[in-house]
Amino acid sequence: MAIFILVAVIYWIRLFQLQIVDERYTLDAQSNAIRHKVQYPSRGLILDRNGQILVYNEAVYDLMVVPGQVDVDEMDWGKLARLLEIDSAGTKERYRKARSYSRYAPSVFEKQISKEVYGRLQEYMYQFPGFYVQSRSLRRYPKPVAAHVLGDVGEVSSEEIIQNPHYKPGDYIGKSGLEKYYEEVLRGKKGVKVVMVDVLNREKGSYKEGAYDSLAQQGEPLYTTLDADLQAYAEELMQGKRGSVVAIEPSTGEVLALVSAPTYDPNLLVGRVRSQNYGALIGDPQKPLFNRALMSYYPPGSIFKLPQALIALQEGVINPNTGFECDKTLIGCHDHPDAKSVTEGIRMSCNPYFYQVFKRVIQQGKVSNIFEDSRIGLNRWDEYMRSFGLGKRLAIDLLDVKGGYIPDTGFYDRFYGYKRWAFSTIYSLSIGQGEVSLVPVQMANLAAIMANRGYYVTPHLVKAVGEENAGLQTDTSRHYTMVAKKYFEPVVQGMYEAVHLPKGTARRAEIPDIVVCGKTGTSENPHGDDHAVFIGFAPMDDPQIAVSVFLENSGFGGVWAAPLGSLLIEKYLKGAVARGDLERQVREFTIFERDAEGNIIGPPAH
Repeated sequence: MAIFILVAVIYWIRLFQLQIVDERYTLDAQSNAIRHKVQYPSRGLILDRNGQILVYNEAVYDLMVVPGQVDVDEMDWGKLARLLEIDSAGTKERYRKARSYSRYAPSVFEKQISKEVYGRLQEYMYQFPGFYVQSRSLRRYPKPVAAHVLGDVGEVSSEEIIQNPHYKPGDYIGKSGLEKYYEEVLRGKKGVKVVMVDVLNREKGSYKEGAYDSLAQQGEPLYTTLDADLQAYAEELMQGKRGSVVAIEPSTGEVLALVSAPTYDPNLLVGRVRSQNYGALIGDPQKPLFNRALMSYYPPGSIFKLPQALIALQEGVINPNTGFECDKTLIGCHDHPDAKSVTEGIRMSCNPYFYQVFKRVIQQGKVSNIFEDSRIGLNRWDEYMRSFGLGKRLAIDLLDVKGGYIPDTGFYDRFYGYKRWAFSTIYSLSIGQGEVSLVPVQMANLAAIMANRGYYVTPHLVKAVGEENAGLQTDTSRHYTMVAKKYFEPVVQGMYEAVHLPKGTARRAEIPDIVVCGKTGTSENPHGDDHAVFIGFAPMDDPQIAVSVFLENSGFGGVWAAPLGSLLIEKYLKGAVARGDLERQVREFTIFERDAEGNIIGPPAH
């Protein structure tokens, strides 16, 4: 009796283990009759401000494998390889990799199969037990623009899976741009379809009439602030050049165009060719993947004279009618009459004028010690500059945005020693050189501040998520500078005269029938030819667009940056450009070209 009882207990324990504790046999039995097919949602569409589709989805197919259902010895690996048009030697290795992940969970065997291959494969699927096809979608760009803004989508990495259990091997995730920033909104929600399969691996319909199915939920659409036509036009003008263009609607902070040049076709980073093309773009000496508009640090040059003048006016160390001699013994300058006012100083961009302006801000004589007096002045100056959104990261809805650099007393203390520096040490800041640097989006934001006469709305790229009228998802409050509105008038007048009056440095930015306000700059470059800068806005009394143009190795700002900026303003405000000759000149001006093999002809990027 004891023996019979002992045997019964052993059998009972083993059956309990097999049926309750160990799920392998249950899963194996179920997987031979039931298949759980993940239903991947379509990512949300991305549209421009006028409803043009910038990104949509296109159906593709993945071949999936459940390793536990595959008879390795009976499998015709060569035929499968021929149908998929892949290397037959790698088919078993793919299987082993999938098996090492899980015997029972499906893995991607071959991703992004074309419609033609899918149609041919379907006819023979019954010959490959353990394999099935799952539909997916890829991103497509009908208008190949705004690659740096839109970003790209790629297969999820092992690190990303560890960080977020929502993703499984073979899933796709936003890798850069808006695709990454708004990933949780765009990705949607997965569904599942439970189907029955027969011994020949053929689907026989829904399990229990779909009682256990769940529908995938499509990602939410993004309604961006971009003007697709303006973006395309800006990219066209920037061909063969290095630099950036940023255009903002001043009253709202909405980014109308954001260009980093050279750029690339976003369709290059889609599908099975993504890895190959990504490698080629990484190796391109012109660095097309690098977003210069958000990440490049540049000396601002003479556009920095605008906040310098405003700070001095607010501090009361000058007034609108203060004049200074153009004394080239202090600092170099081009030939022009002495500036007798702030407006004339801006119009002619006089370097000695702003040397004196900056000196009065930094050394106000509040204490007798010149070193301590300079510390007090620079601390105050630094506060003003940060109120202009300089020296700190603007919270635009993209990642990897840099904040430029505004030096403070701590920097000079570390470099020269405490109380070992004064205005004479840092005077190059007066004309936007030395240790100061801005990123191009800050330059455009400075133009917007001038247009608004004292405030900015944080630049942003998305107007609404989900519904076109759902409202903004970003901070749209006004950020006021520390300078009173009344002091902007003489400075803005100087920007007007720089474009419309003789001796103005931005004369090539003039547009018939449009009152443009602008400021040029030349950014010194220790590695080669200087960089050209232009910021401006229009119309003067009802600003609708503010722009910044930065052209590397292009010389004076008034030569090429100013006309390029004016073409963008004209295109946006009038819908078309009437100055064909100027447009052709700007198009034909290039920094580099490529030969028939794609090699660079021209100076290298720095």
